[in-house]
Amino acid sequence: MQYVDLNADLGEEVTDDAALLEVVTSANVACGYHAGNAAVMRSVCERAAELGVTVGAQVSYDDRENFGRAAMDVARDVLREQVADQVGTLREIAEGAGAAVAYVKPHGALYHRVLDDEDQAQALVEGSDGLAVLTMAGVLARVAQEAGRTVWREGFPDRGYDDRGRLVDRSEPGAVLAETASIVENALGLVSSVDSLCLHGDTPGAVGHARAVRAALETAGWALRGL
Repeated sequence: MQYVDLNADLGEEVTDDAALLEVVTSANVACGYHAGNAAVMRSVCERAAELGVTVGAQVSYDDRENFGRAAMDVARDVLREQVADQVGTLREIAEGAGAAVAYVKPHGALYHRVLDDEDQAQALVEGSDGLAVLTMAGVLARVAQEAGRTVWREGFPDRGYDDRGRLVDRSEPGAVLAETASIVENALGLVSSVDSLCLHGDTPGAVGHARAVRAALETAGWALRGL
């Protein structure tokens, strides 16, 4: 049997968390620094526990104004403490909701920064208290592996890739895909090279895209399970 995970960014108060939790197998829960709050985290974790969806900490720069998508320069020790704060907050809430935090995934500008920045990657690993790491190939994956962490490889069916294999900047044409057929095609092309496929919950039609991707994966012989 071939297995793959389907994840989405949840708890950001911009999408239908309840509907996506019925489709995905892992939930990247916003920890309050770019979006979300304790009540939202608790709601997502409670429903994830009921459905058997794996919970991950979606950590970000402290930047609610820009939804965590603005480039920032944060000292290593400060970022380490910010990551630890986010992970600790979600862990406490998740445990109270009957769930457990299984992995960490950076969000937005931090996600892209740690693909290349050694200090920022080290800070994320040091602050995440032994959690598995969900990321693309890059510096963070190497640093996490060197620290003995489990690393899950991630792909993005609803995003465009450049010639380096990185995501096209959101300011550029073709960065975010809107057509279900194209997203499904990308998912089927990516699935054999990754452990998890991410569908962004803040895009129009996100729930429909997720359902279509899941159905296509299952039809192609893939079984879905959480990280």
